[in-house]
Amino acid sequence: MMPILIANNSEIETIPNKLGSPTDYFKLMKPRVMSLVVFTAFVGYFTAVPIESYKLNPFLALIGIFAIALGAGASGVLNQWYDRDIDRLMDRTKDRPIPQGKILPSDALTFGVITSILSIMILGLSVNWIAASLLGFTIIFYAIVYTIWLKRYTVQNIVIGGAAGAFPPVIGQVCASGTIGFESLILFLIIFVWTPPHFWALALIKKDDYAAAKIPMLPIIAGEKVTRKNIFIYSLLLVPCSYLPWIFDFSGNFYLIITTIFGIEFLRRSFLILKEVEGSEKNLFLYSIFYLSIIFAGICFDKVILL
Repeated sequence: MMPILIANNSEIETIPNKLGSPTDYFKLMKPRVMSLVVFTAFVGYFTAVPIESYKLNPFLALIGIFAIALGAGASGVLNQWYDRDIDRLMDRTKDRPIPQGKILPSDALTFGVITSILSIMILGLSVNWIAASLLGFTIIFYAIVYTIWLKRYTVQNIVIGGAAGAFPPVIGQVCASGTIGFESLILFLIIFVWTPPHFWALALIKKDDYAAAKIPMLPIIAGEKVTRKNIFIYSLLLVPCSYLPWIFDFSGNFYLIITTIFGIEFLRRSFLILKEVEGSEKNLFLYSIFYLSIIFAGICFDKVILL
């Protein structure tokens, strides 16, 4: 839809289109974050059922994953609605639909609330209400606890807030089995420990952005040196945690090889950050996304081999 043009004192003034396009609303849902949520939820779903009695309804699985994706997207919408003031101040976020005037804040809030309710109702009615309750809790945790409180008021925002991104595999397992199993708690732990080095690497890259928005990220409050040490410490915790699926026998030797190879590389890159090697922050940030994806894929591949 084209912008509206209004003649004013012999000049042409461009008024931003406040209705927003479907693409604008999709951007509000943070599709890149949503895709990672979908994948980790799928892994939780896929690993939930014991191999010897494996039976999974593909239609219900599809509905469950869709509902989780919708809920994750709704969380992103509510996050962008509340953060519209600081998003305007940051180069990384100033091109989002609300700061650009493509979507009104009131429309974003309405969209976020409706999609939140829809995602919970779809999951509850089609799969089970335990999973729906967990999804509702995750949305509230991210949109209220993290966005409104943690992000702006504590340096531990990423550490505690990382729980929101770690819940999808738990919800996935509850969708498949109706209970919270030990497997999904291990996946939760891996994501929870992975989150700080992932986001602190980004915080080092975008520290001026966060400073302009007065967000108490670790590099701003404690300094870059402390942040680099903490990235390395959490990396040292993450790699041993990644062996838990193999130790507790819900993954096999293929996963063991995968997690060893890519875990060593994760440690190498985090060590380069500790040594303040130029460009190491961006390298770890990008690699960390690949790392989480590949070890979760390794768990699934191992199960496929055994089926």
